[in-house]
Amino acid sequence: MPYAVIDLETTGLRASWHDRIVEIAIVHVADSGEIESEWCTLINPERDLGPQHIHGISAAEARQAPTFSHVAGLVADLLRSRVLVAHNLPFDAQFLLSEYRRLGVELSLTQDHGLCTMRLAGQFLPSSGRGLLDCCAIAGIDLTNAHAASHDARAAAELLAYFISIGGTPPPWRWVTPYQHWPNLPAVAFSPVLRRAEGHVESHFLSRLVERLPRTSNQDTDAYLDVLDRALLDRYVSATEADALVAVANSLNLSKEDVLELHRDYLQALATVAMSDGVLTAAEVSDLEAVATLLGLHGSVDQALRTAKHAVALVAGASTRLAGTIHLCAGDIVVFTGDMGDPREVWEARATRAGLRVGSGVTKKTRMLVAADPDTMSGKSQKAAKYGIPIVHPRAFTEMLSALPGG
Repeated sequence: MPYAVIDLETTGLRASWHDRIVEIAIVHVADSGEIESEWCTLINPERDLGPQHIHGISAAEARQAPTFSHVAGLVADLLRSRVLVAHNLPFDAQFLLSEYRRLGVELSLTQDHGLCTMRLAGQFLPSSGRGLLDCCAIAGIDLTNAHAASHDARAAAELLAYFISIGGTPPPWRWVTPYQHWPNLPAVAFSPVLRRAEGHVESHFLSRLVERLPRTSNQDTDAYLDVLDRALLDRYVSATEADALVAVANSLNLSKEDVLELHRDYLQALATVAMSDGVLTAAEVSDLEAVATLLGLHGSVDQALRTAKHAVALVAGASTRLAGTIHLCAGDIVVFTGDMGDPREVWEARATRAGLRVGSGVTKKTRMLVAADPDTMSGKSQKAAKYGIPIVHPRAFTEMLSALPGG
């Protein structure tokens, strides 16, 4: 059976509300595992781009790209008569369903019509984590630019080929059939738009940690934790992301107790990976405390680190350093937007005391935008998105100030 391996970059995590696709890549794979063709384009989401520091797509690039309505017909044709494949298929499938629904097309696509390489890795790569990067590393597949759809789709396609090579004939998933109801939409002329630069997107320290987290014994909970991985990349869980996590938990029939237990295990796994190099700085502890707070696990870090220290001593884990967080330097320009509790002049005074300069508007020289609501669609946030300027929550900004001499 032929396959269509898909990867999406999105503005956020919740397709059922306002998050959209910003990049799509499809790789055709023969039933033998041979890669037949590849296709990719950026998508204009017709809204702000969300976490640009994760997907690395600029507003200038997206503005020139086709909308999903332009590519919907071709995407359907590329997926037709092929088994749909993705790494965390439920996540990608929900965005496809949502985008077609916006065009008035209701699809009945289910997991029975596709394969999830994250789930298959639990069978063929039991020692790997759930992340695509770690699965590829264990399988000997090179993935150099994670969070770029073309790279991730090709890596997932190569991972599928690896599973095909060791799965035998017929494959263990022979019951999976292609989805038969992709719409026949009128052809629309458009030109695919690729990223201007295929440069490396620097990953956040947490991204590097979660790629090495072990998978769980339950494939459904891995799907929830994969969404949690994405939500925690900026150490702030917005209301939108929280809603997305609730929706995923509900769809998987996870109880509150189930989710809390997953969060405890998640924090423990992070602490263990962080301790694996034998060096733990105050900044690293602060990062773990921030994650614990976001997970509703106040006061749990000390115990998690004690357990991690014991575990690392037993297994002598491999080195992993917490690095790559956003840093501010004296003279950097910061801009504020939204109601942040304290009056604006209080926040500006704090920034000035720490040696920062305060800007009234966002320009290319702005180092950071501090937003009361990181989901805001204000003019400042749109400019920040256009210029690739980090947008941080006031809580994260306060932590950064403490690292400066005047903070």
